[in-house]
Amino acid sequence: MDVFLTIVIVLASIFMIVTVLLQSSNAKGLGAISGELTANMNKKQAATVDAKLAMGTKIAAGVFIVAALLLWYFGK
Repeated sequence: MDVFLTIVIVLASIFMIVTVLLQSSNAKGLGAISGELTANMNKKQAATVDAKLAMGTKIAAGVFIVAALLLWYFGK
C-alpha cells in the first residue's frame, strides 16, 4: 500500500509541475499589485487551454493531498 501511494504522489507531483509550467503568465508586472490587472471570467475562457491546465493542476493537487493523507494514515 505504501509503495502504491508513493508512486501516486510522485506522479501527481510531476503532473502538477508540468501543468504549472505550461500555463501562461497572466501577471503584468507590478501593475498586478496595484490592482490594474483585471480578471475577466467569461465562457470563452473556460474552454481555453490555460483553463484546462488550471483544472488539471487543481485535480493533481487534490490527488496529491489525498494520497499524502492516506500514506500518513496507513504509515502509522
